[in-house]
Amino acid sequence: MGVVVFVGTAKGAFTLRSEDRRSWDISGPLFPGWKITTSDRSADGTFFVGTSSYVYGAAIHRSDNMVDFQQIEAGPKYSDGGDRTLNQIWKLDCSSSTFYAGVDEAGLFRSTDGGSQWKPVDGLNDHPTRAKWFPGNGGLCAHSLLVEPARERLHCGISAVGVFRSDDAGETWQTRNDGVRVIIEDQDHKDIGFCVHALAQDPDAPDHIWRQEHTGMFRSRDGGDTWQAIEDGLPSTFGFPIVRDHSSRNLYSFPLDKDEYRMPADGHFAVYRSTDDGDSWEPRGSGLPQRFYAGVLRGAMDTDHDGGVYVGSTAGTVHTSHDHGESWQTVEAILPRILTVDVYQD
Repeated sequence: MGVVVFVGTAKGAFTLRSEDRRSWDISGPLFPGWKITTSDRSADGTFFVGTSSYVYGAAIHRSDNMVDFQQIEAGPKYSDGGDRTLNQIWKLDCSSSTFYAGVDEAGLFRSTDGGSQWKPVDGLNDHPTRAKWFPGNGGLCAHSLLVEPARERLHCGISAVGVFRSDDAGETWQTRNDGVRVIIEDQDHKDIGFCVHALAQDPDAPDHIWRQEHTGMFRSRDGGDTWQAIEDGLPSTFGFPIVRDHSSRNLYSFPLDKDEYRMPADGHFAVYRSTDDGDSWEPRGSGLPQRFYAGVLRGAMDTDHDGGVYVGSTAGTVHTSHDHGESWQTVEAILPRILTVDVYQD
């Protein structure tokens, strides 16, 4: 089965295609000069891409072939004259009949007509704690979404605010940060001030969730009601991505020295893997460059659920593994700074 890796960068998007996950054909750039922040594919095969431009602002585009794109005119938008600005589409989730977009300035939008029109999710966007929301270094951004249509449950991660959960399809939201180390203490709202970086979930046991936080790696086994640290073997508690391969049940992360450094310790560029639900972690870097001080951002890691693991670096390099991270190869191209890596199987 062929694999398509969609790589979004600070200056356009590139696609990598392979039939064996060892040799790659590269094409692009799509949207040259534009910032490409996220992508997803709906059940009918339509591709959606989040873009932003200093001139034209943020937008969502769609395509039937990942080549010819059309901008969605009625995309996410805050009310004219308000105090919120839509700077960037951080996350798209088109996995169910209702599509979701997490944005910066932090908020959530949804579409119920296949992506043609997007409306704000007011229950989150106007949450009672909103006045106290504080941006992280990457801005005030809603960047992580977990969608469970079967029980109308949603999780949304916002930096530097925390994780919110809805049990009624987005009408009302509650904070879910108990057990996580706080980063910004607020006397009025002690349930916010948590700088979540990414979320992952077990689709077969959706109450099992993992969370890479500014302050550590955490796991919940009760749908986010409580969290416990799971950091055995990690060289640092700081990092951005956390992904789960649903076939092998492996977890993958990329630790970095914190806070101001944000580089691999001693240039040891390595993906860390857990094969036991996060109880322990071990580096997997055979074939990866060493004395390499680039980082990996929250959206720049993905799996194909068939043994393939894919990583894009802030230095513009793409690294692929066909054997669950045991060995790696570097694609022969240096791209602009990589913001998102999304894998699709033909």
